[in-house]
Amino acid sequence: MVVLFMSSCVSMKKYNDLQAKEKQCEENRAALSSENMQLQTNINELNATIEDLTKRKAALENDTNVIGTSLRKENELYGQLNATYNELLAAHEKLISGKNAENKKLIGQLQSTQEDLQIKEDKLNKLQIDLAKKEADLNNLNAELKEREQKLAELQNILARKDSAVMALRNTLQDALLGFKDKGMTVSIKNGKVYVSLEEQLLFATASTVVDQKGVEALKQLAKVLDKNPDINILIEGHTDNVPFNGGAEMKDNWDLSVMRATSVVRILTSNSKINPKRLTAAGRSEYAPVDVANTPQARQKNRRIEIILTPKLDELFKVLETN
Repeated sequence: MVVLFMSSCVSMKKYNDLQAKEKQCEENRAALSSENMQLQTNINELNATIEDLTKRKAALENDTNVIGTSLRKENELYGQLNATYNELLAAHEKLISGKNAENKKLIGQLQSTQEDLQIKEDKLNKLQIDLAKKEADLNNLNAELKEREQKLAELQNILARKDSAVMALRNTLQDALLGFKDKGMTVSIKNGKVYVSLEEQLLFATASTVVDQKGVEALKQLAKVLDKNPDINILIEGHTDNVPFNGGAEMKDNWDLSVMRATSVVRILTSNSKINPKRLTAAGRSEYAPVDVANTPQARQKNRRIEIILTPKLDELFKVLETN
């Protein structure tokens, strides 16, 4: 065991590389979490914008109806005034030979009617201009609302396809790893990602970073599925319990142990498949992400694990958001 342990130790340079990869993993995980939050924020903003546009559309439609009603009334009044004008004009022609005083009175009435008629006509023209502007605003608002609804539908469709892909991947993994279900392996979905959790007893001997043969077989089955799903990013996290680990000069503590175990899993996945290494990230979480916080042997056993976190690529979704 000592020889096996010493042969698995890495040089200080590799240790530093592992620390850098761990930092990069944490940054990637934080970025992905921020991106997911930004996606949800964008969808909420789109929903709020659509609601506001719908309210504005209803207000414009109401204004249009009011202006239309006013326009019809003004048209009726205009017709009445025009008829009165014609009557006065006829009376004026009939009485043109009458007394000058009566003629002047009729001419005054006629002029007053003409002025009223001009005022009403000007008001009618203004109402027609306002109505045309309201109709143009309503058309623009309808077009904007339609575009927003289309963008939201596209986002929801992409998210639905992502969720469907995640569900299908989980089912495929459960079928492929069925033989390891009662040996310390579970497959679940959390936050839109597939989590494959492998307990220590399935992969490693105590304090070892070398994967047991039964663990190698489980990882080979997993690699076959991941090889057929190239649009999935793969994060391998090593987790330990809270018992201090004193491994020696090259592996000092639980941080080193968790990172080296994650790296061992990465090497097996890449050596038994054609998975692009760019899709993989190895990270160590030490004892600081327990699944059970109780300080009992059973809890510590649960916490000693490898978690393989599978995340669908969201490039298509980000392109839609960039064009928004």
